[in-house]
Amino acid sequence: MSWQLGAFVLLGLALAGGFAWYERVRPDARIVALVATLAAFAALGRVAFAAVPNVKPTTDIVLISGYALGGGPGFAVGALAGLASNFFFGQGPWTPWQMAAWGATGMFGAALAAVSAAPRPGAGPRIGRVSLAVACGLVGFAFTVVQDLGDWVTYSDHSARQLWAYIGQGLGFDGIHAAGCVTFALLFGPGLLHAIQRFTRRLQVRWVAPGTAFPLLGAAIALLAVSLPAPGPARAAAPAGSPAGYLSRAQNADGGFGAAPGQASDPLFSGWAALGLASAHIDPLRPGPGGRSVIGYIRAHGVRSLDTGSLERTILVVGAAGLPAQTFGGDNLANMLEGRRGRNGAFGGTVNLTAFAILALRSVGLPAPATSVRWLIRQPNADGGYGFAGAGSASDSDDTGAVLEALAGQPGAAAARARAVGYLRGHQGRDGGFAAQPGMGSNAQSTAWAVQGLVAAGVNPGALHRRGAQSPVAYLRSLIGANGAVAYAHGQNQTPVWVTAQALMALEQRPLPLPAMALPAPHRATPGPVGSAAARRHGGRARARLGHHTRRHQQRHSARRPTAPKTGALQHEVLRLAGEAGVTAAALLAPVGVG
Repeated sequence: MSWQLGAFVLLGLALAGGFAWYERVRPDARIVALVATLAAFAALGRVAFAAVPNVKPTTDIVLISGYALGGGPGFAVGALAGLASNFFFGQGPWTPWQMAAWGATGMFGAALAAVSAAPRPGAGPRIGRVSLAVACGLVGFAFTVVQDLGDWVTYSDHSARQLWAYIGQGLGFDGIHAAGCVTFALLFGPGLLHAIQRFTRRLQVRWVAPGTAFPLLGAAIALLAVSLPAPGPARAAAPAGSPAGYLSRAQNADGGFGAAPGQASDPLFSGWAALGLASAHIDPLRPGPGGRSVIGYIRAHGVRSLDTGSLERTILVVGAAGLPAQTFGGDNLANMLEGRRGRNGAFGGTVNLTAFAILALRSVGLPAPATSVRWLIRQPNADGGYGFAGAGSASDSDDTGAVLEALAGQPGAAAARARAVGYLRGHQGRDGGFAAQPGMGSNAQSTAWAVQGLVAAGVNPGALHRRGAQSPVAYLRSLIGANGAVAYAHGQNQTPVWVTAQALMALEQRPLPLPAMALPAPHRATPGPVGSAAARRHGGRARARLGHHTRRHQQRHSARRPTAPKTGALQHEVLRLAGEAGVTAAALLAPVGVG
């Protein structure tokens, strides 16, 4: 066998193995589209700089893609970029060498992400601009050396003297390519990395994607508004260095939360923080450092223009705060949600929205719609997992965990639950965590949803050790920093408030829907004997079994202050409802062993 044939056989096997690895993870259409877009971008970058010898941004784009997406997608971006760009430059024996070298560049990017040190909370990219530029320069130089090796194999007599001649004569061009990689990385590296990671986050926490993709829809989380007066007294501060303590300290003076401490408040992150704190028994109604509660912040930002995902999330938070969603803000939020159910029982035609609709309705004491439960039971894939869009879409840990929460305790769902648990058991990573898509690296948010689903199904996540891995709970604990923030993954720390809030629910093993908080005394009546024996006997639990209310269509400005309730009437009503709440709470808490 000749050198050329042997080299091409080895390259062919390597490329086939890389693509088989990528395909084996069954990436869904959105990941495939992102990989194709980045590969086209990398190829176009090479074509655009065709007039400048050896100065190309392709190596940087491929490395950053692997850093952000993982080894499999990174390899695919690099290999496809090499193949596609040569339809312009010309195909030849050099093409497999370029495909393999750029594919390896994508894999190197993934390895670099695995060893990168996590920055301080709230920082930008997980790797600094200079460090990224140095890495791109080294890989860029290595890429051209591989091409020199390919030329030696293809065109020379394969002597050592010829090998060093090819490499030595190419050092100048190799240095130019490396310098170009450093320059491009300094100019746009962190920006491209942030953009790709931001997009992948939208894929991983899908039920809030409409609100995060469009700022106007994101503001819909403001449904957490409350029609009761001033917030109750703060509870004891959470321990420093704990996730709950980190969230508590991240609250801004206006009562809201940003993506990281010190950043401007946003309804999306404020809503997640409210859920995370409620899971740790910290009342969303308690005042923050500026004397305002997170509920007060969200109330000030209105409750209009809700997409279905935001409406579901808001009902969950309102229920966790112990507030009646059926009369919230002048509207019956439960009726609003029910009105979006399709004739087949699905909400928005997706598994994700349907699962969270069931959880939202349960959070306010309403039964899961039977048609929605039946629809979910029919949606698993052959592997037992669930995908975002339903049967046929690639299974993932996030949606499978959410479905397990929704189907907890539902009649006729035992077989579907068992198969979904089997899917999660089979997709635990070697580090103990779970990935957003099979083949990608583990992350805190996907692991949190998997843990919640396992708890929902009655499985102890602390006892899950696939192939000797640590448990998913231990994986989450390993991501807790000295300040209490939970990192998105090892070496990655993005939107730490959001990630910490979701991980906290899993660490507390308190699945959705969260049981209602007891309303603090100032919310039962002001002034008056709010600390009376009767109030203490009833425990102040305010989530009542509300009857059928007609939906109100009264239009009002979102910033309008609620009318102050009459003291005596409010106290009497709360105490009356507290009697029913004992029975209702038992019914609601029965299925709360969910993920």
